[in-house]
Amino acid sequence: MKWSFQLYSARFAQPWEDVVQWLAEFGYAEVEGFGGVYDDPRAFRALLDAHGLAMPTGHFSIDALEGDFEGAERTARALGVRLIACPYLNADVRPQDGAGWRDFGKRLAAVGRKARAAGFGFAWHNHDFEFAALPDGSVPMTHILEAAPDIGWEMDVAWVIRGGADPMPWIEKHGRRITAVHVKDIARSGENTDEDGWADIGHGTVDWKRLFYALRDNSPAEHFIMEHDKPSDAKRFARRSIETVRNF
Repeated sequence: MKWSFQLYSARFAQPWEDVVQWLAEFGYAEVEGFGGVYDDPRAFRALLDAHGLAMPTGHFSIDALEGDFEGAERTARALGVRLIACPYLNADVRPQDGAGWRDFGKRLAAVGRKARAAGFGFAWHNHDFEFAALPDGSVPMTHILEAAPDIGWEMDVAWVIRGGADPMPWIEKHGRRITAVHVKDIARSGENTDEDGWADIGHGTVDWKRLFYALRDNSPAEHFIMEHDKPSDAKRFARRSIETVRNF
């Protein structure tokens, strides 16, 4: 297994030269990009190459993908990205009903067609709001997947749990859509409040060993990406997390 690391987790652990060095030393083979490392993609690619790391997946905003797909494509190609993931929708523009979410799914489907035509995979990355019940009792994630049947899903399992859903039925039903996975852990109640309640992998409440085998058996996911949204020590998080998953 080639374990990956979402660079967003180390956005406050600069400089990037040091981050990339210790990720390689810990045994990561891949990283996932985000907007904070896209200013000079050729230079960042050279840094990764120097340490034997690849960036097969990258996050690109819906605004970038709809407003300047060609620019996103150039960045992705320079970095070696093969799977483009759209990561978020701001709260002030989120639909309030199923019809609105289906319309958003159609927007993602249109981006997906562009991505596939350019030779990329494309996936939506979830947070918790996609699992909050709408007035009719449905949830946004269902509408997104149904309205965009040809796009993949980068499943952030911990956000599914924080959204109040059990990830196992989603994995069993939609596993074929899951092309990448965010590996994230949730602290025990009252712990790690300075880290927004997140935990290093294996040091929280998520049964990652069980989930890993379920994802392996039910999905084609190739990229398992460690992430912590607010680590107090990104280097500690990276080291302890890969130590955990190596024992799966």
